[in-house]
Amino acid sequence: MHRNLTNGPIRYVAPWSRETIEERVTELLRGDGLRVAYLYEKPDASTFRYRVFNMVEALRSTSKHEISASWFSLSEIDRLANLLPQIDVLILSRIRYCRRLANLINRAKLFNVQLLADFDDLVFDIKYAHLIAVNNDYPTDRENTLDHWYAYVARMQTMAAHCDGGITTNAFLASKLEMICDGQIHVVPNFLNRHQEELSRRLLETKQKRAYRGDGTVTIGYFSGSRSHNEDFAIVLQTLTNLLNQDPYITLHIVGYINNLGDLKSFGNRVKTIPLQDYLNLQVKIAEIEVNIAPLQTNDFTHSKSELKFFDAAAVGTWTCATRTFTYERAISDPDLGCLTENGNWANALGEAVELARDPETYAERMNAASSYIYQRYSCNQNVEAIVAALKS
Repeated sequence: MHRNLTNGPIRYVAPWSRETIEERVTELLRGDGLRVAYLYEKPDASTFRYRVFNMVEALRSTSKHEISASWFSLSEIDRLANLLPQIDVLILSRIRYCRRLANLINRAKLFNVQLLADFDDLVFDIKYAHLIAVNNDYPTDRENTLDHWYAYVARMQTMAAHCDGGITTNAFLASKLEMICDGQIHVVPNFLNRHQEELSRRLLETKQKRAYRGDGTVTIGYFSGSRSHNEDFAIVLQTLTNLLNQDPYITLHIVGYINNLGDLKSFGNRVKTIPLQDYLNLQVKIAEIEVNIAPLQTNDFTHSKSELKFFDAAAVGTWTCATRTFTYERAISDPDLGCLTENGNWANALGEAVELARDPETYAERMNAASSYIYQRYSCNQNVEAIVAALKS
């Protein structure tokens, strides 16, 4: 484990809370170029951050393209509707169809505003509603569970069907959206925002100065951003239990939501559960460990998921072991960048990762290569052109 990487917790204020709607409107109407508005139900640190806030931040950072961009929440939809005559592109990001959205869509079409649907998960095709509920460990024997998920996905699908095109995080998900949404579908991956990148580079530099040498223990970390990952964690539960039984110098950090720890409870303070973190302090927690794990069930829903657990970890010099899914296989394209494993082979994958962590020279070589790779691919500046291509198609 890597201790004392920072002088205490990072002071965090959600950056989207610092900008008033008046400031966002002024930013949107700045200049005479392409004007782009993003709409999301309510700002949060997950989908909104990656698919709305980070996109707007990236567009505002470039002077090469004459584009002004801002975001709005559903509670601000009336204000957005009044701005439609001055807007060129409206991106509807994972927002459920409702009366207010229907009115906004109709008004947007009246003013020839291009409508794009943006999704980071396979939540827009009704035939996958049952899979989503099962994958996310919801009780599908209950009518209210089925009613919720079928209604949720159907409303997303209705929204997408009204759009002129779409944007997703990867090619697999794009192929699914093509079946629902008319027009061209573009891929814009998730990526780091500026504050996340700046902090991550500082954490990485500190670990590099220490030659990646920790306190002598090897700490494995699992980071769960929602309550829907119980079945994913169950894939590695027994393997982790066996590993901690075999090696007293291995510890485990579980950050976020996991309901069932099974026999891991018997290891006392060697297994540490940590509350859900804001995204800056999360980078610190990831930097403190040697091995980041990303187990996933393998199905169309998980093949659609983003590779963010890989690049968040590589950004701070932490090795990742991930289930071989469509997206991870393309992100971790070289075995020196991270480890891909089939779900039946987690014992070997984690055993090799622990050995790597105990070889600081090789670990440093691989993590320096992985961090360099992800900063070239997942930094804010590196994705502006992909966003612009999607907006100008």
